[in-house]
Amino acid sequence: ITSIMNRVRNLKNKYRNEENITDEFNYTKISADTTDNSGTVNQIMMTTNNPEDWLCFLLKLEKKGVPQMDVNLLNRLIGRYSQAVTALPAEKYSQDESYARILVRFAELKALQDPEEARDQFHLARLNCKKFAFVHVAFAQFELSQENEKKCKQILQKAVECSAVPLELLETALKNLHLKKKQLISDEEK
Repeated sequence: ITSIMNRVRNLKNKYRNEENITDEFNYTKISADTTDNSGTVNQIMMTTNNPEDWLCFLLKLEKKGVPQMDVNLLNRLIGRYSQAVTALPAEKYSQDESYARILVRFAELKALQDPEEARDQFHLARLNCKKFAFVHVAFAQFELSQENEKKCKQILQKAVECSAVPLELLETALKNLHLKKKQLISDEEK
């Protein structure tokens, strides 16, 4: 068993040395991969596989265009967000804000394609990350955009009941809903 473990350790070290000669080399390698970003994804999955790295990668990918106007980018983003959600176990990361942001953004992108699938993703985000007020507000905003004002209000009230934080965000969203605003949280309030 010891010799097998040593052999595995040696192979891991060899792999790391070949793939990660320097941080500069990695940066160049990642930067050069502009088509499908599989090098970056593989690196994230094989090394850290944490929500922070995934979120950073996904947000950089989003800066390459406007998903609402570029169907190819939208499809690529949905694929990568789906990959991140699959790679990150909910039971391990449900208390992680970056994980919650990944789930919410995935649902928002899905809403551009299929509102029913988006609703399922928002339910998943709310189920797994109920302590974050922004998760509930995003879901409520989605329901409001689908003209489900009653459902929007229910989501926000349940968020208050389950003590999602920060409470001020939920109170602001409820106030704006009462004022019949189309945006529950304005850019200034964010």
